[in-house]
Amino acid sequence: MTGGPLLVLCALGPEAWALRGGDWAGGVGGPPVLVRTGIGRRRAGRSVRTVLARGGYGALVVAGFGASVAPGVRPGDVVVADAVRDTEGRQFGLDTARSMAKALQAHGLTTHIGLHHTADHVVRGAERQALHLRGALAVDMEAAGVLAARADTRPDLPAAVLRVVVDTPEHELLRPGTLPAGFRAWRTLRAAVPALTEWHRLAAAAVADQAGHADLAQSEPHPQPSTLPQEAS
Repeated sequence: MTGGPLLVLCALGPEAWALRGGDWAGGVGGPPVLVRTGIGRRRAGRSVRTVLARGGYGALVVAGFGASVAPGVRPGDVVVADAVRDTEGRQFGLDTARSMAKALQAHGLTTHIGLHHTADHVVRGAERQALHLRGALAVDMEAAGVLAARADTRPDLPAAVLRVVVDTPEHELLRPGTLPAGFRAWRTLRAAVPALTEWHRLAAAAVADQAGHADLAQSEPHPQPSTLPQEAS
């Protein structure tokens, strides 16, 4: 099924609170479905496998808070993943990054595109620098588990991943300023909701267009070989 509702996944209660209160008007395929997966890659993967087995969704978005591992990214900025890497080095590419970033920017949100690294623990200090040197822009704890479950169950399902930055290498969690940064990120996540529905509309239209082209190709008669007339000698 390609015409179902948007499935929105987050891990934390504050993320769900921010998303639930956003402006979901204009969605396609039915009311969006918000699922809280819990914290951690394995828990998120198990949750998503169960959810995808139960229903036919039109697209999937992982949305929530994350940490930047690169200098120059500020709390409240949004980092959209063009790929997600897990701790074993497996990488999941996402060709949706530009369309999602464009939708977010249209709503006035500062947006970056780059590789997300899914860690099994909170990343701090020198480990952040090491991840950045390996190409990462942001770090989370769930996205790779979600995308692994999608690859096993619904690999054709359009998917996007975004993280609103709470802390940065310059201002890590548990340091002064975390509370204002967290509130800024919470407001940004809520403000991002209309961009999620806009992205879903675009993804649904692209899927429908591809299906239409496939149906047309199947319905067109195959050209038959013809015999050219011989020239008179």
